[in-house]
Amino acid sequence: MPVKVIVAGAGGRMGKTLCQLIFQHPELDVVGAFEAPENPFVGKDLGEVIGLPKTGIPIEDSLEKVIEKGDVIIDFTFHKASLKHAQINSRYGKAMVLGTTGFSKDELSEIHELAKRSFPLVQDYNMSTGVNLLTKLVEVTARVLSEGYDIEIIEAHHRMKKDAPSGTALKLAQAIAKALGRSEEHFRFCREGIIGERSPLEIGIQTVRGGDIVGEHTVMFAGIGERIELTHRASSRETFARGALRAALWVVGKAPGVYTMLDVLGLREL
Repeated sequence: MPVKVIVAGAGGRMGKTLCQLIFQHPELDVVGAFEAPENPFVGKDLGEVIGLPKTGIPIEDSLEKVIEKGDVIIDFTFHKASLKHAQINSRYGKAMVLGTTGFSKDELSEIHELAKRSFPLVQDYNMSTGVNLLTKLVEVTARVLSEGYDIEIIEAHHRMKKDAPSGTALKLAQAIAKALGRSEEHFRFCREGIIGERSPLEIGIQTVRGGDIVGEHTVMFAGIGERIELTHRASSRETFARGALRAALWVVGKAPGVYTMLDVLGLREL
């Protein structure tokens, strides 16, 4: 029996990609799709919006109109909208896969508390299998190169991305900080002017925005006489969407709580 999926933001770039891939997936079915009430795709057939024949699935204007149909909600929308969706879902207990970025600490804390009480949630800033493997490799590398190496994260995305730095860059920085016993107080987001000597405890996070770059992340460990760089480059949004579908299959039936792609991929204990 296929897992029944509801797609939030079905008319957006990621929403369309998710729907297209779900229709090709033998273990998943799209049973509901919705957008913000003011979105021009509301009321249209999902197939027409994503470039497929008519599906008989209209794009609705709220989660409430479709939530009872599904087993899992996949949400790559906007931080305020995703918080609202989590609040609604706390009354229904459906599984959720949340790839939205740009949350404030308070917003993310509220979502996590709701999930712990009410529903199973896979929340991650990057659903890519490769990026999550990179996160684990970065963590191991940081432990080995714990002294004498300056750490910098450089991320690049398309000109339309609204938040900076990327959630993935923060995810990488947090993995490094945890491995080294540091905190977010050591993150350095920009440098300008006479800044003085670099602190050995800094974890630099630098942002590039331009063109149609899907997503690039490099973690640099710069020592004296050598430099190690670990890089992931995404060439298509499909890499994030495929990871989200993998998460959707995994999370249905799990106990309420907060999970990440490390759990989905079995990388947590490596």
